[in-house]
Amino acid sequence: MSDSSAPPSGTGDQPQTNLQLQGGAAIVAPVSAFQGGIPNNALVVLPLTKPDDALLEQLAKGPVALEVEKMWELLGFNGPAVQVQDAEGRPVAIGLEDLLSGLEKHWQEDPKDLNRGRVFAQELMKYRRFERAEKVLAKVVAAGGGGDDWLGLGVAQLQQERWDKAEGTLRGAQNLLGENPFPSLHLARVMKGKGDAAAEREQIEKAIATDPNCVDAWAYLFQQVRDASDEAAAVAAVEALAGKEPNAKTSAPYIALQGFYANKEETRPRAVELAKKAVARNDKDPLALICLSALYGQQNDLRAVVELLRPAEGLMTRDVRLANNYFEALFQLRDIEKVTKLLNALAGSQSREVKQFAIERSRMVAQFLQQQQAQLAASRGTA
Repeated sequence: MSDSSAPPSGTGDQPQTNLQLQGGAAIVAPVSAFQGGIPNNALVVLPLTKPDDALLEQLAKGPVALEVEKMWELLGFNGPAVQVQDAEGRPVAIGLEDLLSGLEKHWQEDPKDLNRGRVFAQELMKYRRFERAEKVLAKVVAAGGGGDDWLGLGVAQLQQERWDKAEGTLRGAQNLLGENPFPSLHLARVMKGKGDAAAEREQIEKAIATDPNCVDAWAYLFQQVRDASDEAAAVAAVEALAGKEPNAKTSAPYIALQGFYANKEETRPRAVELAKKAVARNDKDPLALICLSALYGQQNDLRAVVELLRPAEGLMTRDVRLANNYFEALFQLRDIEKVTKLLNALAGSQSREVKQFAIERSRMVAQFLQQQQAQLAASRGTA
């Protein structure tokens, strides 16, 4: 089964249909049913196996309108549809239960291959099957799993509010992952579940001490103090700890703070000021630059985006998010010369993601220039 982010809108010179698809419903029909062309926002579904007779009988009578879950069921899916990749990296949709059963069978074929168990547990966690994930991870840990396996097991227990078990497991992960702040962060959540605010705060600060660049830890500190007191006290607590060594040069505290103000128009100016502090602390931090440039973009201050990101062009060959923000600002300003120079530089990146971004945007720019030339030629012809 496949789907395209840019579905076909018909073939040849057929006019597009007036039918507009929206909501949670789907229409299952042969292509021939769309005499006016396939709707622009249609999802094209290609069954990999023969549909059952009930569906074929319905299709023989014409288009069928269905809820999405019913569509997957009629197509033979076992559970809701999830997207995976085939051996060649192409997206394929299968039923969730079939995915999980397949991963379980794959692991059972070679229980000593812990990576198979880890992949199975990862998907179980992704789809919130925490009890089942706990059993899988417990076996992986017992078979000699490392610190990350202990951490995953602790999180599965935490999600089920099994506070005592989660605490013991996460303390084990904390010992095994001395430079990872997340065992401490999850322990803080355990302490919150047990109603021990002092121990919760202790674990938050331990996470920050482990990795001062952990934005999640600083955000958690803000939330804990805000919930216990108020917003002003929360900002003060973050800034007080941010001013101490070895935290004084990290941009993470202000990246975390700006995130609490960035999504509302009335608080966005505050977010900009906090994001500026993050950049001032470390103007080589990609995340700080991404946050501030995104805020400028929301304010439609494109020249500010360009001025901010121009010195960071070297970082863009390694971070596609920075490349995207800079490209969008330059392109909207129609600075095609700089856009072309940027894309040429990105095309030589060692990052596959950045290289692909450069290829796709180069095609887009080429199409734009062709359209501009066509419009100019048309206007000259009219004149």
